[in-house]
Amino acid sequence: MRRPPGFGVLSPDATRLAVWGDPIAHSRSPQLHAAAYAVLGADWTYERRQVPESLFAGFLAELDSTWRGLSCTMPLKAAAFAASVVRDRRAKLTGAVNTLLLDPSGPRGFNTDVGGIVRSLQDEGITAVDGARIVGAGATAASALVALTELGARHIEVVARRPHAVAPLEAIGERLGVTVRPVPLDAPAHAPLPVTVATLPGDVRLAAPSAEALAVGGGLLVDVVYGQWPTPLAQAWPAGGGRAVSGLGMLLHQALLQVRVFAHGDVDAPLGGEDVILAAMRQALDAGVGD
Repeated sequence: MRRPPGFGVLSPDATRLAVWGDPIAHSRSPQLHAAAYAVLGADWTYERRQVPESLFAGFLAELDSTWRGLSCTMPLKAAAFAASVVRDRRAKLTGAVNTLLLDPSGPRGFNTDVGGIVRSLQDEGITAVDGARIVGAGATAASALVALTELGARHIEVVARRPHAVAPLEAIGERLGVTVRPVPLDAPAHAPLPVTVATLPGDVRLAAPSAEALAVGGGLLVDVVYGQWPTPLAQAWPAGGGRAVSGLGMLLHQALLQVRVFAHGDVDAPLGGEDVILAAMRQALDAGVGD
């Protein structure tokens, strides 16, 4: 397969990539990206580095021209947004950047989480929704909100421990013409929903009564957590009549969109032979299940 052309004025020596976050040891991104670049024939490296939010700007400033880009996971998405000199539409809507292309003119910020959620839901047969529910109100919740609206949702409930934390999501909803309504943590759905997207960090433990209440009428649960699976919410879900899947599908598809960015700078332009690349990435992900 033909080597990726690179992007714009990026140096041919820009071969270094990494995922940054805190914590980061659980990240499966290195395996996914290595599989993609092997198919592409790109001699690029992809590392993982634990980076606290307070040190992000300083570490970013230290990178030289050998660096091509970064994947940014929790809790760095807002800091990556602030560092970006140019942002794509999804990043502007969510205020969250999980992908930085290190152009000499300054970091270019992208949000591939939105597309990752859309594609993972489509893999599960969810191609259109009118209403949905999100559990959590952080940066990933904003991406879930935009993803659900791209699938047609016009009424979205947001479950959060602190109701005032939903205000930024309500503002996004207003921009998109979507009704966003905060609901209590232990509230069952008022009507059956096709999908619930849980965006809580893996170390958050919902009490059993709350998890059981959320499962009633919640439809398919897509829990973005994959390193600590099954979560208490996922364990409670079948009792409510629904099915639960982890965030591995989201991880896979958002990583493929990142590869597009790192290869040619355009998140919307498919790569040549993308079906082969995706299959190799999926195989790498499957090979690591249970590690």
